[in-house]
Amino acid sequence: MIRQESVSHQTAAGPAVRGARRPTGPRGALCEWLELVAAVRGAGSVPDGEVCRGPHARTCIRAIGEAPYGPTGYGAAVLIKGEDPGTALLLAAAPANKGRLIDAASVLPGLAAVAPGVLTGTGAATVVELADPVDPQTVLTRIRAVAATPGPLFVYLAGQLHVDAKQQRIHVALARTTRATVRYTGLPWAWLAHEFQVRRPGTTTVVVDLVAGQEAWQRLRQEGLALGHGVRLYGRITAPAPRRTIATPDYLKVYAEVWRGGAQPSLAELHAYAADRAGPGDALHLAIDGVPADPGRAPVGQQPAPPAAADPHPAILAAAGAGRHGEAASMAAMWESEALRAYGPGSLEAIHWLEVRADLARLAGEPARSCELWMASAQARLARGQTTDDADVQGAVDRAHHQWEQLRDPERARPLAPPLVALRRQVPGRQRGALEAVQRRLEQLHAVPAAGR
Repeated sequence: MIRQESVSHQTAAGPAVRGARRPTGPRGALCEWLELVAAVRGAGSVPDGEVCRGPHARTCIRAIGEAPYGPTGYGAAVLIKGEDPGTALLLAAAPANKGRLIDAASVLPGLAAVAPGVLTGTGAATVVELADPVDPQTVLTRIRAVAATPGPLFVYLAGQLHVDAKQQRIHVALARTTRATVRYTGLPWAWLAHEFQVRRPGTTTVVVDLVAGQEAWQRLRQEGLALGHGVRLYGRITAPAPRRTIATPDYLKVYAEVWRGGAQPSLAELHAYAADRAGPGDALHLAIDGVPADPGRAPVGQQPAPPAAADPHPAILAAAGAGRHGEAASMAAMWESEALRAYGPGSLEAIHWLEVRADLARLAGEPARSCELWMASAQARLARGQTTDDADVQGAVDRAHHQWEQLRDPERARPLAPPLVALRRQVPGRQRGALEAVQRRLEQLHAVPAAGR
């Protein structure tokens, strides 16, 4: 269900809504404030008579200041000169069928009870709540609306992730999503990344508490999850619980519990505390801080290159060295996405981050994935015109070969052999007999009966 307070745009000629009486008392004060917010933020008019009455009288969009106003929880807003109001989007989504893996909506009451200014870190804030939405296009419309606001944007997302069988894209499951229909009824993760890239870097923060379906979980453990350059991403992703067990968004519930208790730690500190409290030990935790830009120099929509001092490699290596392989992969994927956007596919910058991901897969003990990525690197370098005796091309093929040799599972090694043989024919390398070595091992693999035969 998507619930939103209707507001009118107050103009010099009077309210845009005609024939609607403004209530007196606290509701009238709220109505007046909502009209002011609409005027300041450019909201459009609404149909006659829909201000503070009818089905929209119970609001899920709140424009609030510092102090609560009576029992309703509304307040007298404080607009600080020069500061744009913040926006918080509370999105809880999960299938309303046997495919539900998490009770996502159970976190909304706790988050909704937090002062809006705390959710966004601003003096005035708007909160938009979407509970168990059905249509991905409707959700996209709401996301575009909040992404268009100039102030800080915080998105709190609880739900579950799945991979569609045809395009192999990550989706957030919605109310009607099933395994067979995820491509049509889920919200593609790429849509989120695209909408947030139009915002000024450093102004968007996404906090997630997600359960991944089995295929999505295996993929995210190898590749991580990111939203692109300049978007802060914190959160927890867990594997599906045992059969017939519905998970709860305990990570985000810790956030609500801390804030309602009056504490306001930094987001990094709160993430660390919530990750420790919520568990489980094998969860994938995300802590990607993005790259904030100088607001005086970077207009909205432009993303300047990070300063030389902001080298991301040490942080990525530190995460991998500490065993946080999913976090390291997510950071590398974010930088690869930025390189693709800034320099294009096939650029040396994009290939560099492809190779970083390949080495991170090696450190994570995923030789099959590392082999795939090194082969992709070699193919990308050859496609851009580098010769077969180029040291970087040979190095990529040699590393792919080495990682393939580490595979002990014939079922994983067999499908990687044909493209590796093809590469070895193109790039024999400096070591004699490399092609013959691949072919000999492939013959040995074929001699091992496949599982199920």
